[in-house]
Parts: sequence; C-alpha cells; structure tokens
Amino acid sequence: AEFLELAAKREQAPGYAFGEDSAWQKEFEDAFEFEETADQLNATAEIKQDMQSDKAMDRLLCGDVGYGKTEVAARAIFKCLEHGKQAVILAPTTLLANQHFHTLSQRLASYPFRVEMLSRFRSEGQQNKIIEKMKTGEIDLLIGTHRILSGDVAFKDLGLLVIDEEQRFGVQHKEVIKKLKETVDVLTLSATPIPRTLHLSLIGVRNMSVIEEPPEGRYPVQTYVMEQDDLLLRDVIRRELGRGGQVYIVYNRVRGIRKIAAQFSEWVPEARIAVGHGQMGERELEDVMIGFVEREYDVLVSTTIIESGLDIPNANTVIIMDADHLGLSQLYQLRGRVGRSNRMAYAYLVYRKDKVLSEIAEKRLRAIREFTEFGAGFHVAMRDLELRGAGNILGTEQSGHMLSIGYEMYCKLVEEVVNELQGKAMPDSGPKADTSIELSIPAYLPETYISDELTRLSVYKRIALIRNRQDRSDMLDELMDRFGDLPKEAENLLDVALIRSMASAQGIGRIVLQHKKLVFLFEAENVLSPEIFAALLDAFGNDLTIFGGVEPRISVLRGKKPAIVQSLDILERMTTALEKEND
Repeated sequence: AEFLELAAKREQAPGYAFGEDSAWQKEFEDAFEFEETADQLNATAEIKQDMQSDKAMDRLLCGDVGYGKTEVAARAIFKCLEHGKQAVILAPTTLLANQHFHTLSQRLASYPFRVEMLSRFRSEGQQNKIIEKMKTGEIDLLIGTHRILSGDVAFKDLGLLVIDEEQRFGVQHKEVIKKLKETVDVLTLSATPIPRTLHLSLIGVRNMSVIEEPPEGRYPVQTYVMEQDDLLLRDVIRRELGRGGQVYIVYNRVRGIRKIAAQFSEWVPEARIAVGHGQMGERELEDVMIGFVEREYDVLVSTTIIESGLDIPNANTVIIMDADHLGLSQLYQLRGRVGRSNRMAYAYLVYRKDKVLSEIAEKRLRAIREFTEFGAGFHVAMRDLELRGAGNILGTEQSGHMLSIGYEMYCKLVEEVVNELQGKAMPDSGPKADTSIELSIPAYLPETYISDELTRLSVYKRIALIRNRQDRSDMLDELMDRFGDLPKEAENLLDVALIRSMASAQGIGRIVLQHKKLVFLFEAENVLSPEIFAALLDAFGNDLTIFGGVEPRISVLRGKKPAIVQSLDILERMTTALEKEND
C-alpha cells in the first residue's frame, strides 16, 4: 500500500534537524501582539522538538477555529526560513490563501524573507515569475492553493510544508506534495480533522498537538437548530445589524442563491446584501469578499465557500439554510466563521418546515448543538469518527465502519510495511485477513468510564494491539487499576480485539451472526485442514456445517452462551488443533 509505504519511509528516512531557537526567533515570538495561551506554547514546543530531531516531522495541530493555530505555524515557519530553507502553506481556498498571505507578510515584514502567493488571484505572467523564483530560491515562503501541486512547481530547498484545513483536500493532492521530498517536515492544521486524519494520529503514523484553551475574552457560539421561520430570521438579522455587526447566510446551491438573497432583501430592506459563490469570476468574488471585510455590505449570502474563509471579527451571526444536507465537519467550520471577537455570537441551523430529518442528519445537528463549548472541534471529529467510521486508510473513501476495518489491522499494516522496508523478518503471527466482526454487540469505551478524550484514544490504540489471552488479561488488569470495574461495552471491546486477532491469523475474513447460527467465512489464504475439521466436529457434532469450495465457510448453531463467548470458544479450538498439527 503506497500510503503506508510513504508513512513508513518517512519514519525511517533521516529528516533535516533544525537548530535550537536563536535570538531572532525569540524576538519574532515576542513581537506577537496577543498573550499566548498555555496550549499554544505547548504545541509550539512539541513542533520545535519534532523539527529539531533528525526524523521528518508529521504532526497534526488540532485547535478550534480562532484559537491561534496560524501563529503556532508562523513560529515553525520562521525556524525553517531562518535556517535557509523554503516553506510552503497549502490552503484549500484562494480567499484563505489570501488571508494567510496578508497575515504572514505583516508578521515577517521586519525580516529579510521574501513571501509570495500562488493562486488564481495572480495573472499567468505573475505565476510564471513566482514559479521561477521558487526554483532559484529567491522566494522563501510560498502560500497558495492546490495550484502549488501542479507539475511545473519545484523548490530549491523545501524544509516545511504546512497544510491548512486538511479535510478540504483529496488524498491524492496531499500525497503529491509529500512525495516532492520524503524527508520534508509536514505540519497539518485543522479545527475538525476528518476521521482518517484523526485515525492516523491515533495509530502513531503522525503525532498530534491539541489547542483546547480559548483566547482571553471569547464566548462560545450560541447554537440553535430550528425549522425555517421567516419572521424569526428577519428579527435575527435586524438584531445583529442593530448592534453594528454583520451576518453570513449560507445557502449551498448556486442555482437559487440570488432568489434567496432577494427574499432576505424583501424581509430586511435596510440591509446591504451581497452574494458570493465559487462559480463567479475570480475578481468579482474577491471584490465581494473584500467589500464584506471592509463593511460595505451588512449581509453576505454565499455557498460553503466561506467554510474556510476570511477572518472577519465583525460578523457574529450565521444562518445556515438546509443545514441537514451538510456534514458535521462542514457545519462546525461554518459555525466557526462567527465568534472571532469578544462579542457573543449566534449560529442558526435551519431546516425546511415540516421536513422529516434522516437519522444521520438528526444526529449531526444534535452533535453540533451539544458541542457549543470551547474546544469542541476535537469532540466533533470524534463524533464524526463514531458516525462514519475511520474511512479506508488505503484509498480515498472518507467513510467506513470502525469495527469492521479495525484499529488493529491499521496498526499492524503500518508495522508490517516498516518491517518490510527495513528488511526485518515478518513475525509468523502476522495477520492474514482483515477480519470483519458482525455480532451486533456494543463494543466501545464509554465516556462515563474514561472521560478524557486523549486518554480514551490512547487506550483504544493499546486495545487494538491485543494478540492473545495474556494480552487481554494484562489490559483488563490495567484498566481495572486505572479506571475501576469495566462496563460491559468495554469488556466486549477487549473480546472483539482478541477475536479479531485470532480470526485474522487463521484467515477468517468475516464472523457473522445470522439468525440462529454463527458463520465464519474464510479468505483464500487460510489454515483450514482435516485436523481442524475433526476438532470442531468432536466439539459441536451435528451443530456444525462445513462448506468447501472457492469461498469456504463453517457455521455453528447458536448455543446458550453469548455469541462473543461462543466465537472465542470456536477460535480457541481451531488454534489448539493448529498448534497440535504444527508440533
């Protein structure tokens, strides 16, 4: 698998070890106009530690919208530039690239570093000049959109890549720039990382820093989920304009957006309303956005292009139409466009009158309303992980079922590829199948048992590596020592991890509970033998049915024991028979 091989190569390859902080670095950091939070300082220290090691950095910086991730990234960039290397910031939209360009140009103005931007706001002639100067090393920091990923862009000596809002890029996009140099340091910024990103940080392919502390004087965004009520929406806009603020209205369809804008104009005739969407001419869109920043407009009706948009502290109300059509991370990002100052901010998630919401849409809206406290981005990503699963780490799907794909298989795959690249012999107990377990039982760590998110994730990772009864017993003892008696769901999780490991080693692709039978479906490469069949027939007699052929499977009638206990019993009998056969 190419993705894992790249991760494994980065793990092995020597990276560039940046030096300790200089007087210049200290001066640059002291010039920051705000008081840093403790989390910002910790994240900065972790990133510098990675940069100063001789391994290539791959760190995820997870912090809520407006919590100062850009400043942390600026400090890493300064360290890189000061050592004579180039840095790149990859942003998902031209508008965000523009904002980074202005912020960092100002921050670096007193230093001899050349900052440039490559996006559709630059003419073709300007772009060609910038690309040429990047190759010769005349430009130190390049900020841009996916235009940076084009084949004609090359670097003289790239030291650091910063990816902002990773969930907006395709996996292929991200791999293009990582492949430019396998030893380049990578820092990813995100308020709500997509499940795959979060998952990768759990299994140790990349490290994670979390900024959970809000800047001083911030209030959480007050969030309301509601049926569309035209009079209420009119009052909401008037109230915001009455306190001198501005309003975002998100309508995520280009067709009909002007009609929606006209409707709001009718309800609030005194409001100056602008419309923005991705199909507009680039200059026109830029003019609209800049006009909104400079308060020429009171209301901006737009598509989700504002999701990773400009930082506008004066906009403190957002109305999201047809909110049930949007994903959890999208809703969270859109809500994060407001509440960027010390004013109370409001988000209204609106769905059509009399509409019956699908179960997943209802859960998403409930989750976003629940997480109104500060630092909720990380929690939102965790809930997204629960709703959607961790996705297919080897491909580009951003979906999947957590138990069927399995933490264990991910961990083992990375370990296998690293071992293979290092020429180490693979252990015989390595997995032969990616086992899916479908026993319809709750198997997870409840928040009431382990409340701290990071501790819970760390324990999930440890449980994923259970390989035998002894590992399960050790894990059980440790959990009881640290957190007290295990709830049933957590005990089930330990059993599921053990079942998956044993089944995987025997080439079982799926274990399914079908009516009154437990069915074990085998992959082409498996351990089935006459000795195993004999041991199972001895134990289960007429309750056992064996199917041969291209897709072999065995089924056992359900007994009085729980399905999870019976599955373990069957697997242990197979393991014992296999061991006898090998003696």
